[in-house]
Amino acid sequence: MFTMRRLIIVATVAALMTGCAGQNPYDSQGQAQGDSSGMSKTAKYGGLGALAGAVAGAAINHNNRGKGALIGAAAVGAAAAGYGYYADKQEAELRAKMANTGVEVQRQGDQIKLIMPGNITFATDSANISPSFYNPLNNLANSFKSFNQNTIEVVGFTDSTGSRQHNMDLSQRRAQAVSTYLTSQGVDASRVTVRGMGPDQPIASNADANGRAQNRRVEVNLKPIPGQQYDQQQGQVQQYP
Repeated sequence: MFTMRRLIIVATVAALMTGCAGQNPYDSQGQAQGDSSGMSKTAKYGGLGALAGAVAGAAINHNNRGKGALIGAAAVGAAAAGYGYYADKQEAELRAKMANTGVEVQRQGDQIKLIMPGNITFATDSANISPSFYNPLNNLANSFKSFNQNTIEVVGFTDSTGSRQHNMDLSQRRAQAVSTYLTSQGVDASRVTVRGMGPDQPIASNADANGRAQNRRVEVNLKPIPGQQYDQQQGQVQQYP
C-alpha cells in the first residue's frame, strides 16, 4: 500500500527536482530582494507546485498512488516553474524601468503588483493623468507589450475623505484613465480589466495625512492567463485546448 509517509517522500523528492530544474539567470534577483534561502522564485513556485501536484496525482490515481504522485508533481511543478521564470524576467525589467519613478514593484506569489501613488499620478480630486507621469506609463506600456502573456488588472483606490459614492466614482475613473492610456499606447485591451474600490482595502491609516496619501493609489496586477502553460526553461507560452 502506498502510505501517506511514502507519498510525502515522493512528493518532496519531486518538488526538490523541480526546484533544481527551475534555477535560472535571475536567481540573484530573489536574493537581492531579501530572499535568504538562495532559491529563485521560479524554483520555489515550481517546488511548491510539484508538492501540490503530487498529492493531487496520488489522490486521483488510486491504483498506483506512487505513479500518480510523480505524474502530478511533474505536470503541476513544471507549469508553476514555467510561469515563475516568465514572471522573474518581467519583474526584473519592471524594477529597472520603474526605478526612481515613485512606482513600487511588488512580487506576491505568481502575481506582480505595481503601486502608483495618487500624488504622482493625478492632481487632487482629479482623474486626469499628470503630464509628468506619461513617461513611466509609456515604459509600462512597452513592457506590457513585450511581456504580453498575462492579464492586467487596473484597480483604483481613494482615502476615506468625502462621500463613499464620490470616492467609488473617482477611483473607477482613475483606474479607467490608466487603462485607457495603456491601451492607447498599444497594450491589448482584451487583457485589461478595470475596478474602482474607493476607500476599501486601505494600506495605511486614514487618520493622518500621510496615511491618506498612501491610500490614494492605483494598483496594476499582472497575473497568468488561465488555460495557458509556460515553458519552464524559456518562459514561452504554450496554449492547450
